[in-house]
Amino acid sequence: MALLALLADAATTDAEGVSFPALDTWHYPSQLFWLFISFGGLYFVMSRIVLPRLSNNLERRSDTIADDLDEAAKLNEQAEEAKKELELNLAKARSGARETVAEAEAEMADEIAAETRRADAELETRLEKAETRIQELRTEAMDNVQTVAIEATRAIVEKLGVKTTAAKAKTAVAAALKERR
Repeated sequence: MALLALLADAATTDAEGVSFPALDTWHYPSQLFWLFISFGGLYFVMSRIVLPRLSNNLERRSDTIADDLDEAAKLNEQAEEAKKELELNLAKARSGARETVAEAEAEMADEIAAETRRADAELETRLEKAETRIQELRTEAMDNVQTVAIEATRAIVEKLGVKTTAAKAKTAVAAALKERR
């Protein structure tokens, strides 16, 4: 022990012989006293207050987790039962839907066929009327073209300084139209 005190004394003094007070051996008993008091108080607070609260919280958490797991297992079983029931209902609904779709398709095919026949007949009637109207318009347009062509021919020939009659212009336009057809 004396050797330790000597080493501690040598380690705590500097070149001038002044020692560092915290490492001076004379202060060791009071430092050890307060060390024991501080750690004793800390131990008391930890063992009587903090650790019981922590253990209660941990126990409560584990109980909550266990309860939640039990409830989750029950809910999982219920969900599995509901899933099986739903699959059964879906299978029934699918078969019913297939039958309904087949019936609807047959009805729609009949309706479409009837509507198509009616629309075809209506279109045929409209096409005949449209062709008749187009032929009338074409004839009328050709008459108008011929009249305009006769007047344009007369105007052009008169601009060239030659006098002409409507009959001569009509004959010339008729001959030109015959060549085009």
